[in-house]
Amino acid sequence: GTQLPISNSEGDLLFLLDSSGSVSYYEFSKVKEFMWDLVQPFTFGPKDVQASIIHISTMPTMEFPFDRYLSSGTLQQAIRDTQQLMGDTNTGKALSYAKEKFFSDEAGARPDVPKVLVWVTDGFSTDDISEPMQLLKDMGVTVFIVSTGRGNYLELSAAASQPPEKHLHFVDVDDLPIITKELRDAILDVIQANRLHAVDITSSSFHLMWPKLLSQETGYYTLEYAPTDDLARKRTKQVSGAHTSLVLSNLAPETTYEVALIPESNVHYFPPLTTRVTTLAEEISPAQVLISESGPHSFHVSWAPTLDSVIGYQILYGPLPGNSVKLLEVDGKHNSTVVDNLAPNATYLVTVTAIYKSGKEKSLSAKACTQEEGSKVRHLRFEDMGPNTLKASWDSADGKVLGYRVRCRRQTGPSSIISVSPQIHSVLLTDLASGTTNKVCVKPVYKNQPGKGLCRMVHMQPATEAQGYKHRQRP
Repeated sequence: GTQLPISNSEGDLLFLLDSSGSVSYYEFSKVKEFMWDLVQPFTFGPKDVQASIIHISTMPTMEFPFDRYLSSGTLQQAIRDTQQLMGDTNTGKALSYAKEKFFSDEAGARPDVPKVLVWVTDGFSTDDISEPMQLLKDMGVTVFIVSTGRGNYLELSAAASQPPEKHLHFVDVDDLPIITKELRDAILDVIQANRLHAVDITSSSFHLMWPKLLSQETGYYTLEYAPTDDLARKRTKQVSGAHTSLVLSNLAPETTYEVALIPESNVHYFPPLTTRVTTLAEEISPAQVLISESGPHSFHVSWAPTLDSVIGYQILYGPLPGNSVKLLEVDGKHNSTVVDNLAPNATYLVTVTAIYKSGKEKSLSAKACTQEEGSKVRHLRFEDMGPNTLKASWDSADGKVLGYRVRCRRQTGPSSIISVSPQIHSVLLTDLASGTTNKVCVKPVYKNQPGKGLCRMVHMQPATEAQGYKHRQRP
């Protein structure tokens, strides 16, 4: 139905749109409808909400900058007109690109306004997302993730802003309208203008944000906060007029705080901004264990959250089935380690135990699998399929292949890259000029390791010889 317009909101809203070949045309269309519906009620403009789209593909691409479409109607039409790029699912590259554009004048982004990232994904990426995503969150970006596939919950919940139950949604692509209002309201909580509000709430801290009212020269802010049930324990901080955010820490868990921000200006009077924030229940570490970067002889183990009350971690690991166990010890300030010297193509049980200053211990386990060795394509073959056309076929690679990438470097004419699903082991190569020698490479794509490609040179006989005959490359 028709939504009432939403004003009094200011922020830069970036959609990270999976435009790769792993998404079907139908899914891509449904996601565009979802985005269209999500932004419908917002008021757009240089003092309101601005939106942009970055495509996830082989290389990230910005569909339009933040300041191009400044009305709901023009933005919705731009979303409708957005075309799928296909290519690989290089989400990590797109996140690094997003970090540049979120804070770029060239992309129309504005300083000192809330930044919101909405990543709609089928749950898979061919490169690492953890580091670029953490950099975005460290710079104050609030991350919402909508997974329409079978994504890894631990990986995606670590990538989303906290708490995940507010920032992470798993939903079938046909059921996206179910979460539209809930997600819109959560975005609204972040981008409400002229309002003091909190993001990144934990059991012991929260991040306060407010609109820019003062400058370094025109005044300062006094911040007062206290538990609602004990206002006598009021604490006070002062920050310069250049600030628009502040992190409050060393707070009590499961406690509601009254917060007041008082602008002290020598130019204008500003009324105090107030809000009420409730911290989360006390965190327990580890609450999640994530296995990544798996290779034939090693994998990466990470866990969250990291707490000041933990002095160290013990990592026990051993093969399944089996009784042999090895121990690694990690300082309490770290949240990851590499486990190596492992057997290929094996399953391991990994248990991470947090040792608290109080002497208490908390453990969480996860299974990890090493990759098979020699994960590469075998037996690349060519078959004549008519004038200027070859069929390239290959035997499947070992391990859990996400797909294959076929690159054809033509002696004359443009190079081409074709991405296919893991079930497909052949492609047609067209527009191969007679009398030319062309290089064809096939590489498997894995989630946590690089695949080894196989390349062959293939010569196309001149047209003066037997019509349509193609010479096969001898091994």
